[in-house]
Amino acid sequence: MLNRSRGDNSAKLQPNVLFVTVDQWPGSLLGCAGHPVIETPTIDHLASIGTRFSNAYSECPVCIPARRSIMTGTSPRRHGDRTFQPSLRMPADLPTLAYTFGQAGYQTQAIGKLHVYPQRDRIGFDDALLAEEGRGALGGTDDYEMFLADKGYAGQQFLHGMSNNEYSWRTWHLPEELHVTNWTTWAAARSMKRRDPTRPALWHVSYTPPHPPLIPLASYLERYRARDIDEAYVADWALDDKRLPYPLRLARDYWTKLPAAQLADMRRAFYALCTHIDHQLRVLIGTLREEQILDNTIILITSDHGDMLGNHGLYAKRLMYEGSAKVPMILVGTADDQQVGCGVIDDRLVGLRDIMPTLLQLCGIAVPESCEGRSMVSADQRATFYAEALSGAKAMRMIRDERFKLIWYPAGSIFQLFDILNDPHEMHDLSASPDHEHVLKRLQELLRDELYGEDLEAVNPDGFVGVDVPSSVVQPNRGLSGQRGLHYPAPPLQDPSVVVGGV
Repeated sequence: MLNRSRGDNSAKLQPNVLFVTVDQWPGSLLGCAGHPVIETPTIDHLASIGTRFSNAYSECPVCIPARRSIMTGTSPRRHGDRTFQPSLRMPADLPTLAYTFGQAGYQTQAIGKLHVYPQRDRIGFDDALLAEEGRGALGGTDDYEMFLADKGYAGQQFLHGMSNNEYSWRTWHLPEELHVTNWTTWAAARSMKRRDPTRPALWHVSYTPPHPPLIPLASYLERYRARDIDEAYVADWALDDKRLPYPLRLARDYWTKLPAAQLADMRRAFYALCTHIDHQLRVLIGTLREEQILDNTIILITSDHGDMLGNHGLYAKRLMYEGSAKVPMILVGTADDQQVGCGVIDDRLVGLRDIMPTLLQLCGIAVPESCEGRSMVSADQRATFYAEALSGAKAMRMIRDERFKLIWYPAGSIFQLFDILNDPHEMHDLSASPDHEHVLKRLQELLRDELYGEDLEAVNPDGFVGVDVPSSVVQPNRGLSGQRGLHYPAPPLQDPSVVVGGV
C-alpha cells in the first residue's frame, strides 16, 4: 500500500515525468549544441546532468504528423498522416502516450498545444488546458483565450498583427505576464501544485513558440540587440531558383526572402522567444524542487520539428534539411538514475516515435505492441533513419545513416546527397560525385525499401522514375499565410479540413 504522507512520496511512487515540447525549434539552436549566439542556459544545464541526443529527427517535420508520432510512438505510415490533415482524428487502434500512462495509474495533464481534432479531445489525458494559437474557429474552447478574457483582454491575442506562418516580427503587445509562454508555465506549475500526492504524474507541457507569430517580450529581444547574429548560410546548389527541386521553388515563392538586416532582426526575435522559454523552464524545475518531487522526476525536452530561418534562402518546416528535420532531444533521469546517464552526448539516430517507449521503459510500464519506436536508453539502435513529408509533386523523402543523408524529390526524381558528419550545413551536394556513387546507390536501395502508397508509382524495377513537375505556381497569398484577427466576438466556425497557412 502506498504511503500517503507528502514527505516520502519520492521513495514510494514511480517516477514523475515532465515532458516538454516546443514548436519549430531547430536541433542546432542550443548553446550545448555549439550554437555561437543563442542563450539556453537551462537546457544546457539539463544536458550536462542528462543525455543530449545529437542526431534526433522528426519523422515528418510538419506540426500535426509529428505530434501524432510523439503521442502514438508510430511512424506516419502507421498513424496515417504525412501531409498535415487538421480534421483527421487520432487513430482509435493506437494507444496513446497519455492513455498508457493513465492505465498504469498515472495522473496525466496536458498544458499548451496538442493540435488534435476535435480540439478538446484529450487523447488519453485526464485533463487538458489548451493554447491552440487561435484555432477556436475549428470548434472547442481555448483555455488561454479564456484566461485573456478573464484578465480584461478578450479577443486581443493577435492584435500584434503578426501572422502564424510568416517572418515579420514585433515585440509582444500586452502585459508581459499575459504572453502565451508565461501562461503555459503558470498553468503547468499550478497543475504540479494541485497534483494527487498519492499517484505519480505525467505533465506534458507544450509551448507554442518559437513558431511564428514572432512576438518576443521586449526584455528578451533587448538582450540580443547589441550582439552580432550568425548569418544565414547558402550553398551553391541553392543559388539558382530555376534549378531547385519543385517543392523548394514553391517554398521560395511562398515566403519572401528577407534582406540581410531584416533577416538578422528576425533571428534576434526568434532567439528571444527561445531564451524566454528556456528561462521559464526554470520555474517548472523550481516548482518541482519546492514540491519535493524533482529528484523523482524524469525530464524530456524536444520539438516537433525545426525551422530553416533563412538558411539556403528557405524558411519554415516541411523540408528534409537539418534546420527543418533535426530537433533537440534532451533526457534527464531521476536522482538515482541508472539508465539515462549524466553529461552524455549520444549520437545514435533517434526520432519522435522513440519518446513514448523511452519514457514508458524508464517508468517501468509495458510498451504497447503498436509502438514502432525504440527506447533511447536501450541497446537497440537503428542503422538508418527515414523521414517523409507531403505527397504528390510536393513530396520529399529522406534517409540517413550515421554519416550520409539522401533526399529524394519525386517531382522530376531529383536526388541530393550530403555528408552530414563532415558537412552539417549541407553545403555540398555529392549526388553527382563519382567518388560517392556507391553511397548514392546504397542509400537509394534503402530508401526504396521504405516507400509505400503513392510513392510506389514513382518507382519501377529499373529505378526511380518520379512524377511530373507541375507547371502551376503558388497562388496569391491573399490571407497573409493564415493571419489571425480580432477574436472577440469569436470568429465563425470554419471547415476543419481546410489547411490554413500552407504552401
